[in-house]
Amino acid sequence: MKLDALFQNPTALPTAPKVVEELISSFDKASVSTEEIAKKLATDPVLSAKLLRLANSAYYHVSRSIGTVEDAVLMLGFVTVRTLVISSGLVSGFKTVPGLDLKQFWRYSLHAAVSAKWIAKKTKENTDLAFTIGMMHAIGQLVIHSAMAEQAMALDKVAGPLDARRLDAEQASFGFTFAEVGAELARRWKFPNAFAETLTAFPAPHHNGELNRLAGVVALAAWRARVEQAQLSAEEIAACYPTDLAEALGLDDNALIDEMPTPDELAAGLEELVS
Repeated sequence: MKLDALFQNPTALPTAPKVVEELISSFDKASVSTEEIAKKLATDPVLSAKLLRLANSAYYHVSRSIGTVEDAVLMLGFVTVRTLVISSGLVSGFKTVPGLDLKQFWRYSLHAAVSAKWIAKKTKENTDLAFTIGMMHAIGQLVIHSAMAEQAMALDKVAGPLDARRLDAEQASFGFTFAEVGAELARRWKFPNAFAETLTAFPAPHHNGELNRLAGVVALAAWRARVEQAQLSAEEIAACYPTDLAEALGLDDNALIDEMPTPDELAAGLEELVS
């Protein structure tokens, strides 16, 4: 199956909630009225309720209780609210996916997102973009498992969905990878170009001698989330530590283990996002 054919399959493409589409289009606008966004958000009761629970979570340490969507936008800022709502919208877009444990998948994605935000802060990249792209980096897996369940599940036996060898296995079996599928989804959902570019590049951030820094951040974050998921020992971590890429981004030796809190700690209070 070719990449185009994959997207012709009606079961493959989740629909983004209306308000998520509105928020995606806001990336390209110079100024956005927060009142207008709050009004639109308030029309989606599920996302609104989730946003308020997140805004009041320990993660944001806000000094007083946030009771309305307007309050959330004012207290957290539009960019944070957009990040949270888009991430929640992605999670709710896929109800069940053949052969995938969605709870585990989104927990891994959240770990990648919070790791990407931490790494982006250290390397002076855009933390909100890093978080959202980290959250989306493996979303192509969901499309592949939805559209070609049998082939995907056969491949799962060779290299599981969260296995480091998965990208190579997909390339060999399908002629494309979940990274390319995620990038195509980002284009179809009209995300800014940076999303598709980063999603395409993160499997190999050093391309043609140029380093795509945001893709490097996401690649390191995905590595850190996989380490957490697989519960690797210190020796196993040392054996697969992405030293070259971490150095290229200016991180200290072993910073992803020694300096960085665990993804579980970084995500504390945000679990609501993926439940």
